Amino acid sequence: GLVDAAFIGRATSGFEEFRESVESWTLERGERVTGIPAAVLKDLAHSYATADRAQICWTLGITEHVTGVDNVLSLINLALLTGNVGKPGAGLNPLRGQNNVQGGGDMGAIPNKYPGFRDVESEQDRLRFEKAWGLELPAKKGLHLSEMFEAMGRRDIRALYVMGENPAESEADATHARKVLSDLDILVVQDIVLTATAQLADVVLPSAADWCEAEGTVTNSERRVQRCRKALDPPGQARPDLQIIAELARRMGHDWPELTSEDAWDELRSLSKMHEGMSYSRLEEHGGLQWPCPDEEHPGTLILHERLWTDPLEGDPVPFSPVEWQAPIDVLDDDFPMRLTTVRRLDSYNTGVQTDVLSTAPLRESESLRISPEDASRLGLPNGAQVRVSSRRGSIEVPVCYDTALRPGLTWMTPHASEEADVNVLTAEDYDPKSGTAEFKAVAIRVEALTGAGT
Repeated sequence: GLVDAAFIGRATSGFEEFRESVESWTLERGERVTGIPAAVLKDLAHSYATADRAQICWTLGITEHVTGVDNVLSLINLALLTGNVGKPGAGLNPLRGQNNVQGGGDMGAIPNKYPGFRDVESEQDRLRFEKAWGLELPAKKGLHLSEMFEAMGRRDIRALYVMGENPAESEADATHARKVLSDLDILVVQDIVLTATAQLADVVLPSAADWCEAEGTVTNSERRVQRCRKALDPPGQARPDLQIIAELARRMGHDWPELTSEDAWDELRSLSKMHEGMSYSRLEEHGGLQWPCPDEEHPGTLILHERLWTDPLEGDPVPFSPVEWQAPIDVLDDDFPMRLTTVRRLDSYNTGVQTDVLSTAPLRESESLRISPEDASRLGLPNGAQVRVSSRRGSIEVPVCYDTALRPGLTWMTPHASEEADVNVLTAEDYDPKSGTAEFKAVAIRVEALTGAGT
């Protein structure tokens, strides 16, 4: 009674292959692999499967692994098993890390997709964009970020243009990343502040803050596109990103006109069917619309995949995806016996580029290695003791802070305060071959007390 057999039979495919792939995964095996008691796993499974409406939300704890895509596919499998998709209160919801991460993907800021998630390697899609843009486009997808750093290391890429990103501190194995960036023939950085990456740049282009100094749109985790309005003039020589790109194109000999944010948006609408009905005026009128919104009479789509509940089924069935478990690449051993994972705190975001100004905020905490009291006792570490944390890539020094929520053997740090303790000196470059996302969540480390440290 824990699966929705009727839904599986009507709306999915590949169930038998999926069932065979999980038959060996008993509760006891799950406990051995995860450390979570079998009884807890059973209770959780029953709670999810028997709920009238159940939704799975996740963030980087699922995706920042060498198996990140398979982890997401496993969540999709759970939703399909129980029929928790395509209806109110159910579904799958990846909580994007910032207000427009979803919008970046929608616009084609990923190496294998054009705007509207059209396929770069589809001849039909490519010809459509070639006609619209008046140029010949590559027939193969581009490199993701991890592949770009590999190519820079080989000198296959010798010039880099960075917009709104701080890879000198956000990339795994940051020491290596900074060397690769420093060895480029030319590095151009376009950003709102002088990041660690911008400090390595040959050219810095100051840009306006999109959320208050420029016009445009943002798209959130529920696919809702909303207008973003300029409230302030950007300081000094800073300009909106669109103006910078257009001016750069003109200086390189291209006949680009003066463009408004609405001009750019209307071009997107002409090429992305799921955005076609979202004019600026309609976004203003409705306070935002959810894609797909294929024409100007369409109200937007509140719930995706409702078609899965039609009888007979509209469109193709959704496939189950058998996946294989894989242990973290960075293995534990006698030299590196503990596990480090990276997390984010409420008061900060990523490498602190946008939140360092809040260093005096009451919620702000200094960087530390969070460790279980049991591990601290075993290592003879009083709360606040200064330690050296080492991985196979490098070492940092940081105080420890007890965390009673941690199980022995597990620690955590944030990437927010690189100037205090750069956790990405420790993280590994190994990445998911399907997504290119590095394994920030499973680092093998050693913790050693510094002589005379402690309180």
